[in-house]
Amino acid sequence: MRKSFIVLGWAALMVGTMFSPVIAAPRTDLNVALQLEPPNLDPTTGGAAAAIREVTYANIYEGLTRIDSKGSVQPDLAKTWDISTDGLTYTFHLQTGVKFHDGAPFSADDVKFSLDRARDAKSTNAQKQLFVNIASVDVVDPATVKVTLSKPQGDFLYDMGWGDAVIVSPKSAPTDVTNPVGTGPFKFVDWVKGDHIDLAKNPDYWGTPAKLDKVTFKFIADPTAATAAILAGDVDLNPEFAAPESLDQIKADPRFAVHVGSTQGETILSMNNGKAPLNNIKVREAIAHAIDRKAIIDGAMFGYGTPIGTFFPPSDPAYVDLTAQSNFDPEKSKELLKEAGVSNLTLSLKLPPPAYARQSGQIIQQELANVGITANITNVEWADWLKNVFTNKDYDLTIISHVEPNDIGIFARDDYYFDYHSDAFKKIMSDLNNTADPAERTKLLQAAQKQLADDYVVGFLFEYPNIVVANKDVQGVWENAPIPAVDLTAVSWAE
Repeated sequence: MRKSFIVLGWAALMVGTMFSPVIAAPRTDLNVALQLEPPNLDPTTGGAAAAIREVTYANIYEGLTRIDSKGSVQPDLAKTWDISTDGLTYTFHLQTGVKFHDGAPFSADDVKFSLDRARDAKSTNAQKQLFVNIASVDVVDPATVKVTLSKPQGDFLYDMGWGDAVIVSPKSAPTDVTNPVGTGPFKFVDWVKGDHIDLAKNPDYWGTPAKLDKVTFKFIADPTAATAAILAGDVDLNPEFAAPESLDQIKADPRFAVHVGSTQGETILSMNNGKAPLNNIKVREAIAHAIDRKAIIDGAMFGYGTPIGTFFPPSDPAYVDLTAQSNFDPEKSKELLKEAGVSNLTLSLKLPPPAYARQSGQIIQQELANVGITANITNVEWADWLKNVFTNKDYDLTIISHVEPNDIGIFARDDYYFDYHSDAFKKIMSDLNNTADPAERTKLLQAAQKQLADDYVVGFLFEYPNIVVANKDVQGVWENAPIPAVDLTAVSWAE
């Protein structure tokens, strides 16, 4: 561990006596490596990239509630709340004495502004469905806000803990994309595009102060370079380590600690359901049966990752193992393609920068070739993927890990990039949103999982592992990632 030193006892030195002991002070800076650079720094204005939340969630911005390392809902800017007996009215009692980083006081007016902005017809919030049931937001007094729903929303308190639901100030909201202003324990300092983002401790933070004085997020896309940076001590923490092939080497080095936890990241071979011939369920099923999940996990992830057969995390109690329904069966793939009247099929496979995507893509390309499907790979940069694949639906196939929590509902969105439209699935999600009973919610979640598996909407690959590599003296880091976040609020160096 690198430390700064303070030498005491200069008076004793002046008179020729013995030196006083050297006292080692723990470091208060931290260098963090991330694979992807965020496209902007405002998680409330259309950025679907998890990288935005990884930098900003809980560090810069805060919400009414927050999600902790165990995936539980905790108070944040709302210290308590009351829920009406019909489940439609939430009265939030806010923290007092809170200021935004620019000195503007936080109040119920900011909550109203943020929620009204998120649910507005012109909202570009990437998770607008979180706010669709809000009928009104009323300021009761500066420290109290009342949110009324049009119908019950069983996960409403959890939804208010998403990065997309953080509270922003109307004064700074227009420039948050490049100069984020929140209420959190860290303040934005600067952003050198393509290289790093610096944060500094907020000396006026309303809650428990951060233990670190300075944090630098360094963007290192190449897995080999990320490994080199860790080994050289250039970074102290890599919370989404993208080079599992290097873990044995790192584990053998006593300078480092390695943690392998869980995420909410369903890694999938996305298919454009609205584009022929992928609008034919037989073709989608053929692709699903051409995929050998074990070969992908072993070859691209070096054994790290859990096979999935639907869009749901295996760590959730409501998970149903449906992997057998889309088992690896190349002969069945060929039969299904014949039944669909499809031959000599050529598809585009657009791969974003993460190593898991590009390495999995090479394996899937060969697996598809084995059943007579040509997949032409194009490696695209992150901004291009967000614009052309995610927004414009200009693709046939792509590989991505969806790391947002409780996000199975994205398949009910007509505008989503899968271009999947199912009245049956929408009915399940509508019933789920109107149900608070835990047992009934579990049944509905399992029905939703089965519907997606039955429709072969995408190729379900694996649940992404949370591989964390850190200097052994860095403590307080999340081992699991229930939401996309690099929460540094409790991180420190061991004394």
